[in-house]
Amino acid sequence: MSPQAEKFSDLSVRMGSGAVIAVVGLTCVWLGGAPFLALCTLLTGALVWELVRMLGGGPKRAITLGLGAAAAFLAARLLPPGVGLPFILLPSIAGIALLTRNRTLYMVFTALIIIAAYGLAVQRNDFGFTWMLWLALVVIVTDVAGYFAGRVFGGPKFWPRVSPKKTWSGTIAGWVAAGLVGAYFLRIPGVGLEVVGISIALSMASQMGDIAESAMKRKMGVKDSSNLIPGHGGVFDRFDGMLGASVFLLLIEQIVDFPPIPSIVN
Repeated sequence: MSPQAEKFSDLSVRMGSGAVIAVVGLTCVWLGGAPFLALCTLLTGALVWELVRMLGGGPKRAITLGLGAAAAFLAARLLPPGVGLPFILLPSIAGIALLTRNRTLYMVFTALIIIAAYGLAVQRNDFGFTWMLWLALVVIVTDVAGYFAGRVFGGPKFWPRVSPKKTWSGTIAGWVAAGLVGAYFLRIPGVGLEVVGISIALSMASQMGDIAESAMKRKMGVKDSSNLIPGHGGVFDRFDGMLGASVFLLLIEQIVDFPPIPSIVN
């Protein structure tokens, strides 16, 4: 196998798994309501299950905390906000009692996972399909452009100790691709140039989520969060960027008017 072909040796499996994820995810986003809530609940449980396994918590604790996180997210979303908010942080606190090591990593990442899932559910309900599609596209093109640019152009590594395969060419390509997604949404009447800047910032947040997970895996000495998704590793490996972008979008909604225009919620 030539060096160039070796760079893309996992491409067919990666694309096949990615296509299935995209179809299921976008279908749930389109339907909204109960299907999207179910998807967020499933992802929350799977992410925390993988997290506990990576942190050496053992299979029983991983299942217990994963199921607990899924149930807590669902309670937080279904109960009135003031009543449900404590459930967002309850799994993080519970893990401190159940785990014997790496409790700080568990506490922080679990809180971010549930906050991100809660944010996605709120954003789908408030913003509708169009802006959820925009968010998904920003995260997807950041990953895809980074993958291809990094392998085609190579160049200086972004942070070799944490993520040996990531390059500055791939990182910058992700920003450019996200900016182009934002520029495409300028076609919507009333949308201003701020959507391009927001798209690039979300691309950066997505990359930070990816790097944060890579740093944790490097610390724990694991290659993938699990083997649930062929070509991608685990659920965490696939959705780390969405976690970073979702949390960041929740924050900037307090700073900028978003979405830039009223959206048709379906």
